[in-house]
Amino acid sequence: MNYCKKCILPDTRPGLVLDQDGICSACQNFDTREYIDWEQREKDFDQVVKNAKYKSKGYDCLIPVSGGKDSTWQTVKCLEKGLNPLCVTWKTPGRTEVGRENLDNLISLGVDHIDYQISPLVEKKFMLQAFEKYGSTAIPMHMALFNIPLNIALRFEIPLVIWGENSAFEYGGTGEEKTGFRLNSSWLKKYGVTHGTSAEDWISDTLSKKELTPYYGPDPDALEKSGTLAVFLGYYFAWDVEMTHQVAKQHGFSSSYDGSKKTGIYDFADIDDDFISIHHFLKWYKFGFTRSYDNLSLEIRNGRISRDQALQTLNEIGDDTPKEDIWKFCDFVDITQKSFYQICENFRNHDIWSNQSGVWKINDFLISDWNWS
Repeated sequence: MNYCKKCILPDTRPGLVLDQDGICSACQNFDTREYIDWEQREKDFDQVVKNAKYKSKGYDCLIPVSGGKDSTWQTVKCLEKGLNPLCVTWKTPGRTEVGRENLDNLISLGVDHIDYQISPLVEKKFMLQAFEKYGSTAIPMHMALFNIPLNIALRFEIPLVIWGENSAFEYGGTGEEKTGFRLNSSWLKKYGVTHGTSAEDWISDTLSKKELTPYYGPDPDALEKSGTLAVFLGYYFAWDVEMTHQVAKQHGFSSSYDGSKKTGIYDFADIDDDFISIHHFLKWYKFGFTRSYDNLSLEIRNGRISRDQALQTLNEIGDDTPKEDIWKFCDFVDITQKSFYQICENFRNHDIWSNQSGVWKINDFLISDWNWS
């Protein structure tokens, strides 16, 4: 297990590659920004907007939103460009109060909105099965987040779907997953954190095809014929967590009530869902890093902290165990916390972890005085 010499991401992060100098692909991607002609990128987006308005039969674009800082920024940017958007939300079963308030605020900016809620009985079964089979609670979430907006776009004949941050670019993907252009169900299956599965792979005695209906993507031929274009807004405008936060604040977005963090180092990110922290926590077992590694690495790249400061902060945070959210998740899927941690252990990566005198430790960890208890 090796770590980037510039930020603190490990090479166990899916999609991340270290070059011969020990610099990760996320840092390399970030460094390319200074060579990007952002004025031209905005002109390119203006052309995308023009084409969408020309093809529009009502709504010019669809924006998948949670109400968080990024989707608030997406909405503000699209309204500034004169687009008539339909905003669509997959309603997480773990929606928080601040998440609900921020979503209401986003809608009040002046957009039509669909809040799509899947049966909690289906979500409960799907989340538990994904957790037990892959050690991932977020497979249903990623399928829903991606496929529901695309299906609605086709139903309403909306020519453009506008996503926000391209996480593959920001966190180190390589190749086609970094593009800012057409996305489809094949892209999701390969790069969308679904372990290479799609809805039909989850049909079983306990999950029927009908129950899984919301998780199916549109027919590929129908999507191609429609000409619907799906893009990352972060391809056309330089994305930064602080920039989107400040823009969102100026338009009514609120951080967590008491300044606490659900996961990672920010009190304004990952705050709309009680279960997203579980997804990030499981990376500790499987890959040896947590959400804080991602956040701190972004801060390093943007020049707001040094690598040494990041390591100090990381040591203070620890393994980022979201104890309250684990309790809420166990209550939702109806398992004990003992069972939860037993399932976690099934996915501990023994290539990076070793049991030393009864204590699990990561080999060659980047912090020598880490508290493993």
